[in-house]
Amino acid sequence: MLETSARLLALLSLFQSRPDWTGRELAERLGVTARTVRNDIGRLRDLGYPVDATRGAAGSYRLGAGTRLPPLLLDDEEAVAVAIGLRAGSGVGGIEESSARALAKLEQVLPHRLHRQVRALHEATSRAPENLDTDAEDPETGAEVLTAIASAVRDGVQLRFDYAAAVEPAGDEAPSATAAPAGRKLVEPYRLVSWRRRWYLVARDPESGAWSAFRADLMTLRTPGGPAFTPTPLPGGDYTSFVLRDVAATGWKVHARVTVHAPAEQVLARINATVGVVESVAADRCVLVTGADSLETIAAYLGMLGLDFEIVSPPELRARVADLGRRYLRAAGS
Repeated sequence: MLETSARLLALLSLFQSRPDWTGRELAERLGVTARTVRNDIGRLRDLGYPVDATRGAAGSYRLGAGTRLPPLLLDDEEAVAVAIGLRAGSGVGGIEESSARALAKLEQVLPHRLHRQVRALHEATSRAPENLDTDAEDPETGAEVLTAIASAVRDGVQLRFDYAAAVEPAGDEAPSATAAPAGRKLVEPYRLVSWRRRWYLVARDPESGAWSAFRADLMTLRTPGGPAFTPTPLPGGDYTSFVLRDVAATGWKVHARVTVHAPAEQVLARINATVGVVESVAADRCVLVTGADSLETIAAYLGMLGLDFEIVSPPELRARVADLGRRYLRAAGS
């Protein structure tokens, strides 16, 4: 039989692994009597950990939410995952010191075998730069901003904020702006999406019905927020894909509209979400709205589709495709 202190830790671990336990299940797992389980639960309550109980034939125990954080008991895989996540960072400002303290506490008590796993993965991994401008720093979003946005999403209330103008990317740097112009905003918030160490809010304008992706690090929240709203489904339903398309589109220098002689599903299976928007017009035909830094790049992308297509606009793209076709024919010896 385990000593009382060890049993209490084991009891907390069981409560964290599954919400509800019957007294009989706990007694069997701990190798004690039902009376001992009741006494141990009373000790946990005396220590400030609320344990809720339901009576009856289907009665059970559950660890409730209280004022004191119970010891977090992790298995091996969970401990490694948390340590790796803390090392990787999140792009959220204001939590660096807290993350460092949490990581130090965790690594101090990690068994040697797990510490070696975390260290090996950290030393064997190189982080690709998120921003190709090596002189620029990744933007950070304050934790309090993300918390306030998440609360508005959860509660279904409109959000008021001032939106700053984004700095335009230089050279081949990935686009940083969104389609949303700067100024004061009142929106219906729906989802936070994290991409490339940046946080985006997918929101809807309650007046125009237009959907936009807002960079959270460019938002200055205003209080109070707006009233509650009735949710409207996002066309397509995929918030992450919407952000990728929205952010990519604002970085395009040239745009194109192309009819592809294939079902929309076939085209979607061959392109990345950042490449463009696919609109189905018939069972065997769809329209691809895309863009890039140059018409030559679009011409090359279209050739990589491996599908027949017709250029709707711009007319200049037809000349680029013809030039590329002649180059390929010369390379083939024709």
